Amino acid sequence: MVDAPDRKAPRFPPDKEPIAAAAIAETLSEIGVTQGDLAICGGACGGDLLFAEACLAQGMVLELYIPFDEPTFLVNSVDFADADWHERFLGIKARGTLHVMPDKLGVLSPGENPYERVNRWMLQSASRFGRKEVVFIALWNGDDGDGPGGTKHFMDEARRQTERIYWLNTRKLWD
Repeated sequence: MVDAPDRKAPRFPPDKEPIAAAAIAETLSEIGVTQGDLAICGGACGGDLLFAEACLAQGMVLELYIPFDEPTFLVNSVDFADADWHERFLGIKARGTLHVMPDKLGVLSPGENPYERVNRWMLQSASRFGRKEVVFIALWNGDDGDGPGGTKHFMDEARRQTERIYWLNTRKLWD
């Protein structure tokens, strides 16, 4: 996600958005995506929505997966970032298919982390076409993150699913 305005240690400063967007678009081109290919992602401000925008620009079919009901998700993962992320989320949602985890999978089991669960759910959904078809793109600095279910968890899970992983290392992108 894009850094909150009060984030002490920068991870994804808002001014790096154009660099991230260009790297994502370049990666999609390198992969050779075509119109009608399926893209699956979360809907958080930052890498998720930049990826969704790039995929829609390529004519891909988009599925968004969120771990909470939409109002809760927007508060936790979109609206804190100021800027126009809320409107961008709504525009992307209007052009894709939104999957809300509690509606589709039910309530969490005791001790289950919603972010880890949604990561696994996205990978499971992608693998319905066969694991050889799964390509994983991560915009990530390589750190553990701020809590369970972050990009590191998603990357670890993806490594179990596919070898076709594109890591857009933000430490290198921001230099």
